[in-house]
Amino acid sequence: MTVEQAAEAFAADVAHWREVRGLAKRELARRMGFDPSYVSHVESGRHKPTEDFALRAEESLNAGKAIWKRWLDYEAAKARTAPATPTPTPRRAEQPYATGSAIVVEHDAARLDYDGSHYRLTMRRLLRNTGSEPISRYLIRISVDRYPGEPERSNAHYREHPLTWDELALTATCRGEAMNWQTKHDRDAFKEVWLAFENSEGRFPLYPGESVWIEYAYSVGHEKWGRWFQRAVRLPTEHLTVELAFPTALDPAVWGTETSMTAEAVPLRTAPIQREEDGMRIFSWSTSTPALHARYRLEWRFRGRTERDMNQGEFT
Repeated sequence: MTVEQAAEAFAADVAHWREVRGLAKRELARRMGFDPSYVSHVESGRHKPTEDFALRAEESLNAGKAIWKRWLDYEAAKARTAPATPTPTPRRAEQPYATGSAIVVEHDAARLDYDGSHYRLTMRRLLRNTGSEPISRYLIRISVDRYPGEPERSNAHYREHPLTWDELALTATCRGEAMNWQTKHDRDAFKEVWLAFENSEGRFPLYPGESVWIEYAYSVGHEKWGRWFQRAVRLPTEHLTVELAFPTALDPAVWGTETSMTAEAVPLRTAPIQREEDGMRIFSWSTSTPALHARYRLEWRFRGRTERDMNQGEFT
C-alpha cells in the first residue's frame, strides 16, 4: 500500500465510523476538540492523518481499534517510502461533481425488503441540476454494522466475512438505461461507488435545469446486516421517505431517532405508519425539507423470532 492509498484508507474508515455512529463532521470535530472544519479536511485528503487525530477519533467513535490500525498502516507506508521518495504533494480536495454544478434531491425514497434471510435495499432519487454545468456521475455509499455498539466484534466479523460485490448484486438505472458504475472505496463493511450517467450504448448526463429519477439496489444477507437503517442528508433535499417491509409472521416492531448538527439523538418527531400487505408488515416514515447533515435512523426487532433463531444464520 502506498502512502496515498494508506491515507485514503484512513479517511474512508473515519467517514465510515462517523456515519455508523450517526455523527455530523462538525459534531465529531467538537467531541475531538478540533476546529469544525478539521474532520472535513482529513476525510477529503486536504490534511494527512496524525497520531493525535487517530487516537481522538478512535476514542470518540469507539471503532474497535479499526481507525488506529489504519493509522499504523499509514505510518508503515511512510516508513517504507521515506528513504527513497520525497514527501508526497498534498492531494487536492476532490471535486465530486462538475465545477459550477449543484444537485438538489427533490425526492429521496428508500425501501428495505426482508424475506427472512436477505435484505434488499432499493433507493430511488429524483435529482435536479441547479448549476450551470452538466453532471456525469453521482456518488453513493454502502455501509453496514452487524453489531452496533460492539465495534471490535463487528470488525472481526467483517474481516472474516467481508461484503463482496457478487453478493451485493448492485444494479443502477436512469431513464430506463443501465448506469455504469466504478468503485471509489472498497472496504470490508464499507463501499463508495460512482454511478455514471452513461453505459456502453452512450451518455445521458444530467443537464442544467433538468430533473431525473435514478434507482439503484443491492442485497445483503442478515448475517451481515444489523437491525438498523440510517438515512443521512448529504445534499439539499426536499422530501425524504423510508419504507421497511418485514414478514408479518416475525411480528416486527420499529422505532427511530433523529440526529442533527447541533443535537444528540432524539426520537423521531412522528411515528412510522404501519400497514399489512400480502403477508408483509410495512412501516412508512417521511419528512419534508430535512436539515442538511441530519441523520434519521430506524431500528427494529422481531418479536416472533427468538435471539437464538436470529443467530442460527450467522457465520461461526
